[in-house]
Amino acid sequence: MNLRQLSDFDLLGKRVLIRQDLNVPVSNGRILSANRIEASLPTIRLARDAGARVMLMSHLGQPEEGQYNVAYSMGPVADYLSCALGQPVRLHCDYLNEMPDLDRGQVGLLENVRFNRGESSNDAELSRSYAALCDVYVMDAFGTAHRVQASTYGVGLYAPMACAGPLLTRELGALDKALSAPERPMTAIVGGAKVSTKLTVLNSLSRVVDRLIPGGGIANTFIAAAGYGVGKSLYEPGLVDQAKALVHAARARGSEIPIPADVVVGQSFSSEAAARVIPVSEVADDDMILDIGPETTARYCEMVGLAGTIVWNGPVGVFEFGPFSSGTRKLGNAIARSDAFSIAGGGDTLAAVDQFGLSESISYISTGGGAFLKYLEGGGLPAVEMLQRAGRARQSVAGDGPRDRTP
Repeated sequence: MNLRQLSDFDLLGKRVLIRQDLNVPVSNGRILSANRIEASLPTIRLARDAGARVMLMSHLGQPEEGQYNVAYSMGPVADYLSCALGQPVRLHCDYLNEMPDLDRGQVGLLENVRFNRGESSNDAELSRSYAALCDVYVMDAFGTAHRVQASTYGVGLYAPMACAGPLLTRELGALDKALSAPERPMTAIVGGAKVSTKLTVLNSLSRVVDRLIPGGGIANTFIAAAGYGVGKSLYEPGLVDQAKALVHAARARGSEIPIPADVVVGQSFSSEAAARVIPVSEVADDDMILDIGPETTARYCEMVGLAGTIVWNGPVGVFEFGPFSSGTRKLGNAIARSDAFSIAGGGDTLAAVDQFGLSESISYISTGGGAFLKYLEGGGLPAVEMLQRAGRARQSVAGDGPRDRTP
């Protein structure tokens, strides 16, 4: 993918505005998982060490737009960055009215962009205000690349120069490797609560993979499509026909969407529920399917072991509950042991990766959730398209004249 890179620029003394995904879980001012911050550090260091005046921007949580809310302040992130970078990182709150005063090699963090009215609607005036802060705008937040917002899209149209950051470039490269020219056979694991939320992903992946393993509530809908009862389990009766069609289409192409042979059930959605392993044909009306059984787990692990490429998006059971964690844990370990190129993404997937200590053994762990799904669906990412457009506009202008900035 031909995108201008941060490394293409002489950054000495330049005001560099980097949009990152620093949306980390915070409770009572304490960061619960710093994975996204840690993933962003190489980009920050690259700009800082090149002598840039570095400004970072991100959203955090879902505050009411245009309203300050201390619970969603970037303050804890600024504190973490100060420790991680070994230098003070000041939080700038009034940056739309007062340009952050930074020396070369200094790093500042802008307060939550969602406190600004017009952020989510990609307001042109707000986009111009962001762009006025910088000489170079860097889009490095893959996790928000699917959103057309002022800090992810509009700013890049108005900034003097716009480019992709190293993290965004790595994300796109890993996904391209997994999907464009995968080593065969290719296996995808897609879990989640509902088929409806991932129907497009299932449709897209079923056309390119050799095996598509559904997990969680999604698997329950496929179990119902195979003619089995699912008791009180979460599933979508209105999409049973869609699931049948996907299975039939996969068979016609010589690929497979396997259905569990055995499952782990409980009487309630609780970590205290007694777990029972039963054949899928014996699920009673008062049972809830909460994990795949050992026979199915062994079968899925064998599929993973034979794969050349593995895409993992979603657990196969309620891994947060100990009695129902075995399927996801063993399948995750099988992915970690595999010699295949493996890529994992999505919030629940990353939580499972952390819980079972798999991060060092997965080929690539994506920081994106919605953007990861969007890419798997085969859809374009607006922020990437913006960078391509900005690059073309820059190349079409001779000298340093103004470029097309029409949003």
